[in-house]
Amino acid sequence: MSPRRLILLPLVALAVAGLAGAAQAYTAYVSNEKDNTISVVDLDKMQMVKSIPVGERPRGILLSKDKKYLYICNGDADHIEVIDLDTLQSVRTLDSGPDPELFALDRDGNKLYIANEDNAMVTVIDLKDGTTAMQIPVGVEPEGMAVSPDDKILVATSETTSMAHFIDLKTLQVIGSVLVDSRPRFAAFTPDGKYVLVSSEIGGTVAVIDMATRKIVKKIGFAIPGVDKPTIQAVGINITADGKTAFVALGPANRIAVVDLTNFEVKKYLLVGQRVWHADFTPDGKYLVTANGNSNDISIIDVDALKVIKSVPVGQLPWGVVIR
Repeated sequence: MSPRRLILLPLVALAVAGLAGAAQAYTAYVSNEKDNTISVVDLDKMQMVKSIPVGERPRGILLSKDKKYLYICNGDADHIEVIDLDTLQSVRTLDSGPDPELFALDRDGNKLYIANEDNAMVTVIDLKDGTTAMQIPVGVEPEGMAVSPDDKILVATSETTSMAHFIDLKTLQVIGSVLVDSRPRFAAFTPDGKYVLVSSEIGGTVAVIDMATRKIVKKIGFAIPGVDKPTIQAVGINITADGKTAFVALGPANRIAVVDLTNFEVKKYLLVGQRVWHADFTPDGKYLVTANGNSNDISIIDVDALKVIKSVPVGQLPWGVVIR
């Protein structure tokens, strides 16, 4: 073994040990859309410890505000499933409208806003009694959903219409739309609420929209040496708590793009598993965990070092991930 490998191996071991120490009691929940399960991953042991059977085609997942429950979009079952995270048992289903894909919670965790891909609607559920409070018409095939930090605006992206729709959460009416590149899949607000970032899968870009003017101020493009342009498909977006950095999942390019939000420039690409879709930060913000659909695993990224330090096998076609 070369002297260089002798040096690197202890460094990698230290990085993984550091994650285990920092992430004690951190658990990742991964939705697997092919085998209809949620993988439970112990981030201290760095292994999957349980597989929970759920409804058909689980995709979008969220934690309740009190972190006691997991909400799951079961797209082919047309409902939201609720898992008690103490017992890991399904305790409730909510009528979501057809083909729920992604959703967002309001600031207080009392309302759930759901994208219904099949009928061009956003369904609003009152979580106190489980009733449907409203259905809001939007563009064709809505998917991305994000609530502004001040809890005043919901952004819904419509894949076929190629628009980001702005919904007033007081009136539950669409008050404006912005045309973005082809097939927008996700939306994420900066922590200060100044911008919303919208990823376009087929367009391969992220639009930075100024919330004050509802105008695109920047389109972030991606170019990876040796990777064909059509495979660089922007999907999930995660923004650090300080608002300085965005991590953008690039689908079949098998990369996470690291974007400096002070100038909206890409500063690095991180090689992860195959067809990376969505991701989530550990609660301390030190690590980012990605769901890699075609390699059936998750990748764990050290956020400060900008380095992938571990992959862990999960179920079949992992799509979404949240961490408690």
